[in-house]
Amino acid sequence: MRASLRNKIIDVCDKKIASKGENVGVSFYAFFKNKNDDPDLLMEAAKWWIETHQLDHFEKASTIKLMVESGK
Repeated sequence: MRASLRNKIIDVCDKKIASKGENVGVSFYAFFKNKNDDPDLLMEAAKWWIETHQLDHFEKASTIKLMVESGK
């Protein structure tokens, strides 16, 4: 996963956790605007989320952040 995506995921998870608490859920779409302005980055996130880790549509932001920080 490229560094820019990793940083974006951590930042979004931090903001979601700060505003809604430790149990807040996110999907990989949470890391993108409502328009597809970077399809390659979106596909990279989708592949990591769906193919690599076979995650559910919504996962706890704290879990995702920990996974990304640990390099999984």
